[in-house]
Amino acid sequence: MTGLILKAVGGLYTVESPGGIITCKARGIFRKHGISPCTGDRVTIQDGCITEIAPRRNALIRPPLANLDQLCFVISACEPEPNLLLLDRFLAVCVYLQIEPLLIWTKLDLADAAIWMDTYRAAGFPSIAVKYADSEGLQTVQDALAGKISAFTGNSGVGKSTLLNAIDHRLQLATGEISQKLGRGRHTTRHAELYTLDNGGKVADTPGFSTFETDSYVRIPAEELADCFPELRLPGEACRYADCMHLHEPHCKVRRAVEDGRIPQSRYESYVTMLEEAKKYKAWEQKK
Repeated sequence: MTGLILKAVGGLYTVESPGGIITCKARGIFRKHGISPCTGDRVTIQDGCITEIAPRRNALIRPPLANLDQLCFVISACEPEPNLLLLDRFLAVCVYLQIEPLLIWTKLDLADAAIWMDTYRAAGFPSIAVKYADSEGLQTVQDALAGKISAFTGNSGVGKSTLLNAIDHRLQLATGEISQKLGRGRHTTRHAELYTLDNGGKVADTPGFSTFETDSYVRIPAEELADCFPELRLPGEACRYADCMHLHEPHCKVRRAVEDGRIPQSRYESYVTMLEEAKKYKAWEQKK
């Protein structure tokens, strides 16, 4: 019997199979080889035990999720304020792992996010504005989720669970309020679980985070990082040196584009920050 893992908690796996939803354990051989089944895995089950994990198209380390069609990053226009470095880290991970990103902007009744949305749309990242008083944005999100396996992530308190509840009222996910003292949300999601929507899509509401390190998902080699920022690949232009890292090299077209305003300063600063971090890793550490 084959199936899809919907939830993994405490060594027990909830699996959607042709015969229905079942709960099972995994063979001890996986631990011996340093492998753990995770939410999103396609697995083979025999005698009530997971015996095989199908090859993964992609995988996130934290939270552990596999075989995503898209990763939806929920950003609030305020309370908490957008963390652009965190967002840029997320987008670089998506590009590197070949997972389609989707930006969903919330709390637009409290603040305007147009300038940020324009920045990321210009870089080729789709953005959807959600206002709960207007069903158009919610319908656009629903359409984007149809028939796909998606995960929702973002800072704590941006409204991931609230958004999912609005998309499908059957979910009834727990939501939290913003801590006025800390300026961030209280964690309400404790594990990654796939929920099935009316439109056939499946979504995971992941635990929120207040800080983010790219290597929590994957370590991107320094020499490959620029390729994870689409706007740094200037059409019809190339830097003088093929291995230019766009820092201090002479005749760098990317730095010139930043100075001219063709590449947003915030995006370039995020690239430089991430590059300096990536350069600290040894070659054998990069692919962890």
